[in-house]
Amino acid sequence: MKKILVLGVLFVLPLVAYLFFASGVHNFAKLPVLTKSVGSLENFEPLTKETVSFEDKITVLGFLGKDIYHKQGNAFNLNQKIYKKNHGFQDFQFVMVLPYGSEKAAKQLLDELDNITDVSEWKFIFGTPETIKTLFNSLETPYQLDQNLATQYVYIIDKNRGLRGRDGTLKDNEVKVYGYDASSVADLTNVMDDDVKVILAEYRLALKKYKADRKEN
Repeated sequence: MKKILVLGVLFVLPLVAYLFFASGVHNFAKLPVLTKSVGSLENFEPLTKETVSFEDKITVLGFLGKDIYHKQGNAFNLNQKIYKKNHGFQDFQFVMVLPYGSEKAAKQLLDELDNITDVSEWKFIFGTPETIKTLFNSLETPYQLDQNLATQYVYIIDKNRGLRGRDGTLKDNEVKVYGYDASSVADLTNVMDDDVKVILAEYRLALKKYKADRKEN
């Protein structure tokens, strides 16, 4: 009898655990869309010759401004707490916006980051003050750019150019989250890291469903 009970436990518990997590995946809460159509990047010039776009990418968008040295700590925080964990995801990228004239400083920062990790998905793009302000305003957040065209906040943009965040409906978080404070390791670790996991899981699940549907057809 004991053997049957032990065997039953060994068989049933993994099955229950599987069903629990499978159910959790299929009912996984999506990260809410706060702004449906963020501006495009077509009026910006990338540091390299490659095309940089929001299309079909999950993007962490930041505005480092013309005094990039004051934002280097933010970049290193993001690299350590968010980028290194997730840059293996095929469609995940970091896009940092700067004004023209910041190219040399951006290249130096990129070289420093490259000493730590693969920086192939760090993208630096440059524009005029007007194009930077237009892109930032299209996010429709309560934040503002400072006099250097910079902000400590970074934003999650989905593959359809939607701004993702928290809409204040979660029981444990009634405050809307439009962006994440890159100067705060706690904010990146306790809030942004979770939200990045949610949106990546959402797209992984969508990809699995797409592949399953193709097999059935």
